[in-house]
Amino acid sequence: VQLQASGGGLVQPGDSLRLSCSFSGFTLDKYAILWFRQAPGKEREGVSCIRSGTGRADYRDSVQGRFTISKDNTKNIVYLQMDNLTPEDTAVYYCAADWIVYGQPCIHVVLYSNWGQGTLVTVSS
Repeated sequence: VQLQASGGGLVQPGDSLRLSCSFSGFTLDKYAILWFRQAPGKEREGVSCIRSGTGRADYRDSVQGRFTISKDNTKNIVYLQMDNLTPEDTAVYYCAADWIVYGQPCIHVVLYSNWGQGTLVTVSS
């Protein structure tokens, strides 16, 4: 299982970014994908996830309505569209994958054992 996040950068508050997670070694009908982030001095936190099979998406409250997770099965890529960014969104963003028990929320970082290098998102004026 390999994952690679990309697309980060320096943006101003209110701007948008789209992150990409390229993966190999599994398929989305078996594994869920999680975007999580870690800001300096803070714990990792799940941002958004998309379940295997159903493709149901979940979001943490602070990004609900601003972030959208989507997948492209033909390209083995999962995206995280981030709109109306705020300085509080500044962090290194990672994508992770794992098999999640049916019915269990997919937003919790501890459920995942596979992730790759992250991409830095800095929101500053």
